[in-house]
Amino acid sequence: MSTTVIQHVLSRLYKLGMKDIFGVAGDYAFPIEDAICSDKNMRWIGCCNELNAAYAADGYARIHGVAALSTTFGVGELSAINGVAGSYAEYLPVFHLVGMPMTGVQEAHRLVHHTLGNGEFDLFYNLAAPMVCARAIMTPENCVAETERLIATALSERRPVYMGFPSDYANTPIIDGISPSKTHAASPKSDPDVLKAAVAAIVEMVSASKMVCILPGVLVSRRGLADKTKAVVDASNLPFATMFMDKCVIDEAHPNYIGMYDGKLMDKEVCTFIESCDCVLGIGAMMTDFNSGGFTAQIDRSKSVSIMQHSVRVGSAFYNGIDMEDVLITLAKSIPRKNVTAPRAKDLGEPVGNPDGKITSSYMYPRWQQMLKPNDILITETGASGMGLGFVKMPKGATFQNQTLWGSIGWATPAAFGAAIAAPERRTILVTGEGAHQMTAQDVSSFHRFGLKPIIFVVNNDGYLIERMLCENPDMYYNDLAKWNYAKLPAALGCQDWFTARVATCGELDEAIQAAESCGTGAYIEVVTDKYDAPPLLHKIHDIRKSFYSV
Repeated sequence: MSTTVIQHVLSRLYKLGMKDIFGVAGDYAFPIEDAICSDKNMRWIGCCNELNAAYAADGYARIHGVAALSTTFGVGELSAINGVAGSYAEYLPVFHLVGMPMTGVQEAHRLVHHTLGNGEFDLFYNLAAPMVCARAIMTPENCVAETERLIATALSERRPVYMGFPSDYANTPIIDGISPSKTHAASPKSDPDVLKAAVAAIVEMVSASKMVCILPGVLVSRRGLADKTKAVVDASNLPFATMFMDKCVIDEAHPNYIGMYDGKLMDKEVCTFIESCDCVLGIGAMMTDFNSGGFTAQIDRSKSVSIMQHSVRVGSAFYNGIDMEDVLITLAKSIPRKNVTAPRAKDLGEPVGNPDGKITSSYMYPRWQQMLKPNDILITETGASGMGLGFVKMPKGATFQNQTLWGSIGWATPAAFGAAIAAPERRTILVTGEGAHQMTAQDVSSFHRFGLKPIIFVVNNDGYLIERMLCENPDMYYNDLAKWNYAKLPAALGCQDWFTARVATCGELDEAIQAAESCGTGAYIEVVTDKYDAPPLLHKIHDIRKSFYSV
C-alpha cells in the first residue's frame, strides 16, 4: 500500500518522539486529522480552541522537547498564530500542520470559506513566515525532501516550522525520489579550528580570573544540554545562578547553585557577587527586560563570555560556525577547576501569617514552596504568580515553566495541560491569576477528559494585577474583570469528581493544599487575596516600570 503525504509526515514525527498532536477539528484539515486518528502510534488531543491548542503544544514541547499542532486554513491558523509566535520567541520546535483547500480550488481562485473572499490563498502562509524558522507547502513530489529539511531546521534552530497540506495532496501517495536522511537530528558540524580557538579563549579568560561564575540560560534546556552544562559546572566547580527565563535549566538542588539573578531588583547578595566577578560565563542566556531586572543588570561585556547556539563571544571577540553542544563537550575537558567563595542559595523561608488572617504574598508563596516535591512540573502565569514563585527554591528534578519573554497572558492554563499530557506520571501544578485564567479556562475540561490530575491554583485579586502594577493609574477600569465563581468552574466544565475550594484565610489555604494532595483527583483552588497584594518583585517593577518602555 502506498504511503500518502500526511502518512509520511506523521511517521517522521513519530520517529522524533511525537505521539500526541494538539488541535481543533476543521474541514480543510480533515485529511490530517483522519490520518492522526487512524494511526495506531498517534493520539489526537482536541483542545477547546486553536489558541489553546498552540499554547498546549508549547507546554508539551517544554517537557518533551518537540510538539505538533494541527489547525485548519485561515481561521484556525490565525487563531493559533499567537501561540506559535510565543514558541518561536522562546525556542520551542512546534510542527504546525495546516490543512488547506484543494489545489484546484486554489488554482481557480475560487471564493471559498475561511478566506478573505479575494481568491488569494498564500496570504496566511506568508503571514506565518516571521513566526517560523522554515515553511513549505507539502506535495507528493517534495514531501520526503521537504519533511527532512523542516525537521533538520526545527531541531537545529529549536523553533516552529509550518507545513501546509492542500487537502487533496494530503491523501495522495508520495513520489519517493530520495530516502529520508538518517542524520537530520544531528547538530551542525563545528569548524574544528574555530572551536579550538573559542574554547581556548574561554579557558584563558577563566584561568586569568579569580572570581568566576556561570549563568546557564534557556537554550541549555531547549537544546537538551543540561547534562553537558552540568559537566562544565562540575569540572570547574564554579558557582552558577539563573535569571528568570532560565530558572531550573540546571537542577536547583545542585550544591553550586547560588540563586536567582534579577539585576538590582532582588537578591542584592547574588547581584553584588555576579557583577563583581572577573568573568561571567553565559551559556545560552539572554539579557531580556525581565531577565535583567528591567535592564538594571550591569555585567561588563569585556569580562563576559556568551555561548549561544551557533556562536561564542569572548569579550569583544566573536567565533561563528560552532555548535553549542560541541563547545560544552570540549570546554568540560579543559576548563580549569576553581575555588570561588559565593553566596548560598536561599529559599523563601517560612510562611508568615496566622490561620485566621487574610492570605498575603508573605504566606502564599512560601506555603506553595513547602508543597513542592521532587520532579514536580510547576507552571506559572506571566504576571504576579510567576514573579512570586520565580524565587522559590525548587526540589531535585522539579521544573519551573513561565513564558517570560513572549509574555502572553492566558498561556499558563493550556500550557500546563500540554505539559501534563507530555509527562502524566509527574505531578503538574498550575498557578495562575484570574485575569489570565478567564482567557483560556475552557481547557481545564481537557485535563479531566484525558484523565489528568493537576493541582490548579487561581489567584483571585479582583483584576489584572500585573497590568495595574505596570500602568500609570492602577485603578483604571480597563484592569477590572467580570466576577466569576471560579471554584464552580470545574463542575461546569465536566470535572465532576474534582476537589474544589475557595479559600480566603491562611488556614483555609493550608487545609485546601492538604486535601488537594491527598484527594486522588484533580484539584482546583480559588485563592482570594487583596486587590494590591503582590510579591516583592512586582512592587519593584512598579517602581522602575518606565525603564521597561524607554531607552
